[in-house]
Amino acid sequence: MAFVGNLLWFIFGGGLFMCLGWLFLGAILCCTIIGIPFGIAAFRIAGFAALPFGKELVAAEMIGEKRITGTGLANFLWIILAGLWLAIGHAILGVVYLCLFFFVLPVFWGLAHFNLAAASFAPLGKRIVSADMAKEAKKRQINKELDNKLNNYIHKYKA
Repeated sequence: MAFVGNLLWFIFGGGLFMCLGWLFLGAILCCTIIGIPFGIAAFRIAGFAALPFGKELVAAEMIGEKRITGTGLANFLWIILAGLWLAIGHAILGVVYLCLFFFVLPVFWGLAHFNLAAASFAPLGKRIVSADMAKEAKKRQINKELDNKLNNYIHKYKA
């Protein structure tokens, strides 16, 4: 199902143009040394924009990568300079596809734009993985948090 959705999105839903737009943005951002991390994030989103179905955006820590120092500050700058506006644009396109069209495919394309809005808002420190990997990573994160809470509870009432 994801293959068919991605194929239709790429050809008819604007996936090709979204991908080219993100690649162009990434190339512009990579023209300066300061912009290289932002350009790499834009390249990552370009792949997601081209083929968004069957993929999810997760924090890098959830899949075993270490968080890079300064990611929060870089995301803050990204949000102010580009992320907010890109997310608003994708959200508006998502609403247009969901509300103005009653066909099956444009509804899915609207959902794809909502995923792109989330990805474009603060992409640094995030990774795009398969839906199965994201589900497993979220399950492990929840189990880890539950174990920490249970250990704290045991230590608190043990004494």
